[in-house]
Amino acid sequence: MGFVGRCYGETSPWRVSFVSREMPGVGEYVVMEYDGRRILGMVESLLRGVPGVTEDLNDPETVERIIRVTGGRQYVRGTVRILGDVETLEIPRVPPGPGTEVRSADPETLGRIFGRGNLTLGRLLTADAPFTVDINRMVTRHLAVLAVTGAGKSNTVAVIVDGLLRAGGTVIIFDMHSEYVNARFTGGRVNRIGASINPAHLSLREIKRLSNVRDNAYVQERYLARAHRMIRSGMKDGSSSPAEFFRRMDEKLDELLSENSSDRRSIIDVQNKLEHMRESYEEIIDLESEGIIERLRLNHVNVIDLGSVDETGSDVIVSHVLQEVLQSRKEYLRHGTGLETPVFMVLEEAHILAPSDRPTESRYWIGRVAREGRKFGVGLCLVSQSPKSLDHEALSQANNMIVMRLIEPNDQLHVQRASEALSDDLLSHLPSLNIGEAVVVGLMAPLPAIVRIEEFEGKLSGGDLDVAGIWSGMRVGDE
Repeated sequence: MGFVGRCYGETSPWRVSFVSREMPGVGEYVVMEYDGRRILGMVESLLRGVPGVTEDLNDPETVERIIRVTGGRQYVRGTVRILGDVETLEIPRVPPGPGTEVRSADPETLGRIFGRGNLTLGRLLTADAPFTVDINRMVTRHLAVLAVTGAGKSNTVAVIVDGLLRAGGTVIIFDMHSEYVNARFTGGRVNRIGASINPAHLSLREIKRLSNVRDNAYVQERYLARAHRMIRSGMKDGSSSPAEFFRRMDEKLDELLSENSSDRRSIIDVQNKLEHMRESYEEIIDLESEGIIERLRLNHVNVIDLGSVDETGSDVIVSHVLQEVLQSRKEYLRHGTGLETPVFMVLEEAHILAPSDRPTESRYWIGRVAREGRKFGVGLCLVSQSPKSLDHEALSQANNMIVMRLIEPNDQLHVQRASEALSDDLLSHLPSLNIGEAVVVGLMAPLPAIVRIEEFEGKLSGGDLDVAGIWSGMRVGDE
């Protein structure tokens, strides 16, 4: 292990200062030996200076004379955050003494600490050692992948999904931009699920959302509920067309209109809204569509393609799937019937599905799954490039975070408020991270770390267009 420096000044069991002539890297792991133990730490901050050249000097000639006299000899001061005993990861109860040597952690030690998991995410940024995570703690304690556009979120999600497939996992991706529809994973195949919904399987809340019947429209809701209840049981066999569904709803509402002429305006409004729903969502309404559980394939990545669906339709589809998966897992564990395997669900554009400024069906069910999913093997991965727009409660339920480059201060603060493990020092690294680099914190990792995410070996269909190349290929001769 290379010598880094020595502790100086007052020390604590959590953080120490050191002084050195060499320049380590921020995020570098170091080891200190004292009281018969080897303690791991991370370099959090660094300062470089020259003796005698202080901040109050404002004369360039004086600075030059000092440099000539001292030979430009520099010193380095920094702080180390103590992470724990290299064997047990327990925080020591006593601090290191002043003068304690600070040495670089060797790759073998770091490999033992960060290589304990069963899914390889990448390598430590400041050391030649693999970084792995624990699948159980990732799935049952949920995950958030957060970064600005272009920082590497899709690659990170693909690496995680590929690792889960190799472990025999079952994954659902709500694909808002059709990025994963034609993806190829080394660990398994893709099962593309079209964005179709069977209104006979939808709850009243979901029908209300698609037909735009407001929560405060109590009379409209009452007649919509009565008509839906009257026809729903007879429509579940899948033998009818969407046109038949809306025709029968209209007939039932006509019957209710003849019996309740005083509510004529409200009933006609419901009929008009159902007609608008039929016209708006005719491409995704399908009474022959099986339930989501029947369309899932085990040990596959099941991609629900929402690329052509608007936000309202996506909200209803996502919330319906979340509800069905959670309920089916409960049924299996309680009665032996239902979805037999744990499921990890990836929600792209999570800030649209669970926004911070308004309630949605998906936001409600994301919260339910986040609170209850641990007991039933239902995990969530929230992916967003705008954390400040993502519901705080949903984000705080993610006990694991992979945070890539974030520049906006409000995004950074929103993430920090949601995660106790993201310290000020780790937060300060976020704007300077390069593409593919991430701060990883949470229960799935033994310790907080700065990681270079490995390159996905398969194929994704997303990514930026080569606009200049397309234009160049379309050029015609000068006129």
